[in-house]
Amino acid sequence: MPITDLPSYGSGLRRDELDPDKIKANLKTKRIGRKILVYNRTSSTQTIAAEYAKSKQNDGLVIFSEEQTAGRGRADNKWHSSRSDSILCSIVLTDSRLNSELLSLTCAVAVAEAIGKSAKGEAKIKWPNDIMLNGKKVAGILLESKTDNSGNTCIIGIGINCHQKKESFGLELQSIATSIDIESHSISDRISLAKRLLTSMEHWLKVAAQTSEKVIDQWRELSVQLGHRVKLIYNSREFSGNCIGIDPEKGLILQLDTGGVRMFDAGHTTIVKQ
Repeated sequence: MPITDLPSYGSGLRRDELDPDKIKANLKTKRIGRKILVYNRTSSTQTIAAEYAKSKQNDGLVIFSEEQTAGRGRADNKWHSSRSDSILCSIVLTDSRLNSELLSLTCAVAVAEAIGKSAKGEAKIKWPNDIMLNGKKVAGILLESKTDNSGNTCIIGIGINCHQKKESFGLELQSIATSIDIESHSISDRISLAKRLLTSMEHWLKVAAQTSEKVIDQWRELSVQLGHRVKLIYNSREFSGNCIGIDPEKGLILQLDTGGVRMFDAGHTTIVKQ
């Protein structure tokens, strides 16, 4: 284990310092969070989770960290967060039965629900992996999967801004990024948010396993793009059009400006700011 991967043992960081016993207290989930690890500092929870994911016994394991030195987002972007300001975690699914597109939708719905309850407002979804509060990004999701003879393993990386102030973000980010504290005009509790996150994730994973329709309906309700113009890059080509829906297997559905309807999967698509 790298020297930066140090478990947290109650160093008195904040009143809501992440603690596995506090997170598990009265947690009603059976799968997600049945085992929880909290690190004081690590390179990336995704990297640690990938090692644990090699064993089927670690299905449902959740790894939190107070600080990451090499946190990563989608498309090789970096995820920056000061110590103890965020929820930084990875969830291990060693037996994922959902296809990647439906899993992406499910995770977005679950994270948005948890944030909305903590922020006392409605969090929205910006496909494929951003969660928004009042038009600004408050969270991101990174899915990494591997399929082999033993099945489909997926690691769900989640970063949620909690205690950041406006000045916590660089000038280039202040107009597009936010935190729960900023939007709720209060101080959030990361222990409560962690519980809500794991509870929502377990609930929506169960729902998705039974029927994709309920997940899609909730995604449609929370989407900031549905019914609006979208510009994107797909396999190095630019497309634009009106977002008319989502497909649980093929991704975002656009009525293209050039005519026709096309679907774009999350794995090969990047949304372009208009």
